[in-house]
Amino acid sequence: MTMTLPPSITHPAEALVLARIAPAVRERAAAVRLMVFDVDGVLTDGGLYYGETGEVQKRFNALDGHGLRLLMEGGLKVALMTGRSGPIVARRAAELGISEIMQGVRDKGAALAELAQRSAVQLNQTGYMGDDIIDLPAMQRAGFAASVPNAPGYVSQAAHWIATQAGGNGAVRECCDLLLASQGRLGGFLAAPGLLGPGAIQ
Repeated sequence: MTMTLPPSITHPAEALVLARIAPAVRERAAAVRLMVFDVDGVLTDGGLYYGETGEVQKRFNALDGHGLRLLMEGGLKVALMTGRSGPIVARRAAELGISEIMQGVRDKGAALAELAQRSAVQLNQTGYMGDDIIDLPAMQRAGFAASVPNAPGYVSQAAHWIATQAGGNGAVRECCDLLLASQGRLGGFLAAPGLLGPGAIQ
């Protein structure tokens, strides 16, 4: 059976990603130029591992990391924003080539607005993915708000889109694929797998 693609969707994989996405959500995702991700519970499973000297481990997902690289290679700006502070997040951001990392943030709505202004991006061109109360101000100000299925209901209801995968288990990759597919950028990576620049790391 031949798949007929909408004019703006040029690759079957993009059609697959967007098959069950409402047009209004696709429109919001297509407008995103700056995507900001919470860390604990979004990029990780929310687990905090402590040793005698404090927090020593976080578990990240390689698929999520690759998705973040694809976003940046696709021309989107990516940032990490977390209410916690520590060297582990900074190290992961450095591995992925993410230069914009904001730690110890308490007012994420104000921080998102400041970051958007500094990045010369309108708030309706920003996206934010979070999972808890502290993320709500940023989710409410972003043009595209995303969350994870295990977030509290009062957080989920503020999201325009909710991943099917849990935080730290592919939710971020799912979001990245949605953004790229909505903007017609995902197919290019599939047509030319070597397109990801040198030094790529998951």
